[in-house]
Amino acid sequence: MSIPVTIDDVYKLFQTSQEQFDRFSAEADRRAAEADRRAAEADRRAAEAARRSAEADRRAAEADRSMARLEKTVERTTKAVEALTTRWGRFVEELVEPAILRLFQEKGIDVKEVYPRARTKRQGFAMEIDILAVDDTELVLVECKSRLSKDDVDEFLEKLIRFKNAFPHYGSYKAYGAVAGIEINEGIDRYAYRQGLFVIKPSGDGVAIANDDDFRPVTW
Repeated sequence: MSIPVTIDDVYKLFQTSQEQFDRFSAEADRRAAEADRRAAEADRRAAEAARRSAEADRRAAEADRSMARLEKTVERTTKAVEALTTRWGRFVEELVEPAILRLFQEKGIDVKEVYPRARTKRQGFAMEIDILAVDDTELVLVECKSRLSKDDVDEFLEKLIRFKNAFPHYGSYKAYGAVAGIEINEGIDRYAYRQGLFVIKPSGDGVAIANDDDFRPVTW
């Protein structure tokens, strides 16, 4: 025997269905709101990433411009320093050159001719000597620097070794080396002395050879 369905039963069933529908709707709304929130967060993060990327691009462009300006400044400064160094080097040469014959004749090296900035360019060799003083059998190579350093001395020693290959017509000559500087880094005069080089320094209104009477020059 079937149980009769009353209005109250229908109402209860409707109420239960409505509650379930409301819960489903609320959950759907919650999930939609969460999806919207996540989408908004994703948009915000994307916008932030785009902003940061644009800022990084701006900073990179600014860095490139700053580097270009710095390179130009360094280039101008380098050229200015090189020009100044060249002028100082020429000044030292002009200070030393008039005294060369007298200085070395007093040391028993009877040079008679002076050639400033003696140059040669041969196959495999190119060289410039700041001051070259010669006689018939002997010669002196002089390297002039506004400030004489160890590197300058070492490079000049290499030049002395290669000199007769670059200037073969002096092959039979006895060659001496001398370094001159308005300023000389600490200890470099003694270093050059030990390498067998004459050392020329400012003295009074002119220049003088600083080597003592015990000095024995090396010949190349």
